[in-house]
Amino acid sequence: MSELPGPLLTVEDLGVVFEGRGGQPGVTAVAGVGFKIERGETVALVGESGSGKSVTALSILQLLPYPLARHPAGSIRFRSRELVGAGEAVLQTIRGNRIAMIFQEPMTSLNPLHTVEHQIVEILELHKSMDRAAARARALELLQLVGLDRAEERLLSYPHQLSGGQRQRVMIAITLANEPDMLIADEPTTALDVTIQAQILKLLKDMQARFGMAMLLITHDLGIVRKMADRVCVMKEGRVVEAGTNAAVFGNPRHDYTRHLLAAEPKGEPPVPDPAAPVIMTGTDVKVWFPIRRGVLRRTVAHIKAVDGVDISVRAGETIGIVGESGSGKTTLGLALLRLERSRGTIAYVGRDLQGLRSKELRPLRREMQIVFQDPYGSLSPRMSVAQIVAEGLDVHGLGRDEAERDAMIDGVLIDVGLDPAMRDRYPHEFSGGQRQRIAIARAMVLKPKLVVLDEPTSALDMSVQAQIVDLLRDLQSRHKLAYLFISHDLKVVRAMSHHIIVLRQGKVVEEGPAAQVFRAPREPYTRALLAAALNMETVEPGAVRS
Repeated sequence: MSELPGPLLTVEDLGVVFEGRGGQPGVTAVAGVGFKIERGETVALVGESGSGKSVTALSILQLLPYPLARHPAGSIRFRSRELVGAGEAVLQTIRGNRIAMIFQEPMTSLNPLHTVEHQIVEILELHKSMDRAAARARALELLQLVGLDRAEERLLSYPHQLSGGQRQRVMIAITLANEPDMLIADEPTTALDVTIQAQILKLLKDMQARFGMAMLLITHDLGIVRKMADRVCVMKEGRVVEAGTNAAVFGNPRHDYTRHLLAAEPKGEPPVPDPAAPVIMTGTDVKVWFPIRRGVLRRTVAHIKAVDGVDISVRAGETIGIVGESGSGKTTLGLALLRLERSRGTIAYVGRDLQGLRSKELRPLRREMQIVFQDPYGSLSPRMSVAQIVAEGLDVHGLGRDEAERDAMIDGVLIDVGLDPAMRDRYPHEFSGGQRQRIAIARAMVLKPKLVVLDEPTSALDMSVQAQIVDLLRDLQSRHKLAYLFISHDLKVVRAMSHHIIVLRQGKVVEEGPAAQVFRAPREPYTRALLAAALNMETVEPGAVRS
């Protein structure tokens, strides 16, 4: 396609309305949005969940669920060709060929039933009319290009056999197969560890320079925007409230909402714990080894050492931050300490050995040991109201003398976590991500626990909502002297929450100490690599020593 003068992509006065069902009024998701993208330029759409970022991006490729969604107004022109209302034949020449898209969660974007080779080769055969041998050779070349280790071996892998970072590299290889003019990256690093995030962002920049692509970057992480974008469009409630160059938006934001987003990063420090407070839980030489079995008789030939000899101790009112990359053993350690994963070693709760206890003996203690999971969408039953979700633990442990007392306990904990008790009869789908996480926290707190394992409780949330949840958790800890095990790969949140840090790598503790000391002067190269990537100082491979 020959070069034409003017912007590569022009969006003007775009509107998107989702039609109501059952007589309900429609919802305006996008209204009056406009921006341009030049060749080789990166434009970022930023804003909180529900601001219309992804809906705008999907509109470009006309991937919205039509006729449920419609465009009451607006134009989207790619190289002067109108895409709004274009026929399938026209869109077929654009999608994947000229405009490619990377989605937030590669596991749901890749076909779990096909190998990596099949999924790349299929695109090359369809769009480039390559024969099988040439397409396979090009697929291998693309995997090598995006830095996937053992590329030839990975061709035969299925998505579930790859890590999150590896799957995202495969997705990038697929999008580059047709050498598109423009790449839409929708939250491409949200689910990834900080070091993998840094690697993927560097890869995108390198590929953009190599192929001369324009990029539309959709994210709620302003640290990524500051590092990647040439121009920024800030969206709120379906509208662009501020747009300008990276330097202008970050250096001199004009709109109150932009200033709110820039100030929303979790800040402050956790409440100071009492050094004489009782020890709530200890783990000594904790090991979780998963056997690798092979052969007809399924004999154990080796072990995956998910947790390998970890010592840990947490007092009332104290937060232990557990950090490391995916596969480092963070979540497995948390589950083992709660006796939700079989382990070896000594685990003691308030001085009582848990390892020898049967399930029936553990049940009374479960009330005092709770867990809040990462995904507020998946951890709440869609068939239960908020009151039923929070009351479930009360029913299991026989708390509350009657229905009136249980209702009072439910209302009290909802107020504690910042929710209106009038919402108690609503269902999870009627709440935002931050509100759902508050419900999950309420479910744990209603039992008045002494220890709470927080497993990535903020990673799926917007920056401003992250800050709210961090403030909430610190307030609850201060009032109730809670002991927290805070598991996360987001070191900015860990710094705001933790008194003591344990850094895990491949199941082993590589560094630990007071949080201030670890952040100020990390001893180990691996810790320095994590901090460098998390704080956007530079792109560093794990294990690399910064000078």
